[in-house]
Amino acid sequence: MEDELLQPIYDQYPDLEPPKSKREPVEYICELTWEEVQLPPSVTEERFDEIILSVMKPTWRKTAMMVTYVLDRCKELGLPIEGEAIAARLKVLSEADRIEGIGDLRDWFGSEVRLKD
Repeated sequence: MEDELLQPIYDQYPDLEPPKSKREPVEYICELTWEEVQLPPSVTEERFDEIILSVMKPTWRKTAMMVTYVLDRCKELGLPIEGEAIAARLKVLSEADRIEGIGDLRDWFGSEVRLKD
């Protein structure tokens, strides 16, 4: 509807039309599995899970957002952990019913996670 109302104005005053977005929709699919991940020697799976769970909330959040939050926390702690490892662990935690996940967790922008109620 907006296009129908604004298009005649843009036709008459082309300099008012905002630039067309040429960006493709953001999509990120992580194919890394937990079995392929190598944590730094100073980090156990249990410690990694603690870090992940410490930044999660009981509200749904995009997997991409959670990966970013966990990455930030790992940087604060001086841990060299990549986003793909975090996503792989989120998938394992969801499959183990320790957190809730909806969608294909490999698709960071098409899935969400949260703490279990």
